[in-house]
Amino acid sequence: MPTAVVTGADSGIGHAWVKELLKEDYDVFALDITISSNLEALPCQSFKCDLNSQDSITQFATHFNSLSKPLDLLLNIAGIMAPKSSDSLENVTSTTLLQTFQTNAFGPLLLTQSLLPRILEAQNPRIGLMSSRVGSIADNSSGGAYSYRASKAALNSIGKSMAMDLKSKGVVVLLLHPGYVISGLDKS
Repeated sequence: MPTAVVTGADSGIGHAWVKELLKEDYDVFALDITISSNLEALPCQSFKCDLNSQDSITQFATHFNSLSKPLDLLLNIAGIMAPKSSDSLENVTSTTLLQTFQTNAFGPLLLTQSLLPRILEAQNPRIGLMSSRVGSIADNSSGGAYSYRASKAALNSIGKSMAMDLKSKGVVVLLLHPGYVISGLDKS
């Protein structure tokens, strides 16, 4: 049975991935900052994990790594988007920037790093990073969303570097763009 770790698993795209992976007979470890009854009702292992906290990432990774299971698929889906009113040129703050970068870019990198020994043990390891077209510099025709755009651009850079570093080890790294999805991410 293949094993998957999915972040942002309590709602939206992450929750949908958990459901699909369960249908495909994956052993799913579902991570989110909150665990609701919707996630608890699924036949997976759910864990509270805050991508803004190195301690939280380390705590989950220590648990997972102690199981001595290869990690076939890591899906870094979790993401946040500040309301438009606090992510504009006039109003964005360092607090908004740091929190958004931590969740959308730094957290996926640090979680991947902490699970890398188990990823490298899998026969066909895959890492998915949920990006967004909004992170494209060339495709930015509307401005705004400073922290979200910049964090997704950073994630794209991280994903590219990760793909180059892991290619010789047989790890496929995918940057994913879901299109516009109504998921509760954009609370504006």
